[in-house]
Amino acid sequence: MAEESETRLPEAHKENAGLKLVLELGPLLVFFLGNSYGERLAKWFPALAELGGPLFIATGLFMAATIISLVASKIIVGKLPLMPLVSGVVVLAFGGLSIWLQNEMFIKMKPTIINTLFGGVLLGGLLFGRSLLGYVFNSAFQLDQEGWNKLTLRWGLFFIFLAILNEVVWRNFSTDAWVTFKVWGTMPITILFTLSQMPLIMKHSVEVKE
Repeated sequence: MAEESETRLPEAHKENAGLKLVLELGPLLVFFLGNSYGERLAKWFPALAELGGPLFIATGLFMAATIISLVASKIIVGKLPLMPLVSGVVVLAFGGLSIWLQNEMFIKMKPTIINTLFGGVLLGGLLFGRSLLGYVFNSAFQLDQEGWNKLTLRWGLFFIFLAILNEVVWRNFSTDAWVTFKVWGTMPITILFTLSQMPLIMKHSVEVKE
């Protein structure tokens, strides 16, 4: 288990939180700007017009930015983080379907699929007595078993909440409203949730032998 590790990873191999945020937020900003200025981009770059309307142009740019982000992560950080990698695969699959079929539904359902997948894996792992979140975040901090169990449960439920929230927004509001929420709503909510878990992390942190 992650909590049984007896040595910390060297400082050079620890994840850079600022860089990680930039690599994850960058594609989202590209998606937002692509949707907002899709018509202008189509005039400036006629090849983009072949993708379809603003949302499809934004989707194409989002896919490209996601690939660049993953490559940059591999080069700079030295590895491909599991969650962004899975998310990237779903982005390429559902983004490709949206553009190919000219159907907005696929890209709008992408967050639902990803969050349901992550939530289901975390909660399913708990049912089998495994705190899978520990394998993802063990390089950042170490917790006792109770801490990993509680944190895994909370994140699992949070991912399910995000999946439901995405369904409510894209099915009941305009495309522009959904894109705005995806970029400027989901990220702040996630950051606030992450910060709210700090008391739990501090309470269950354990000393690791050097």
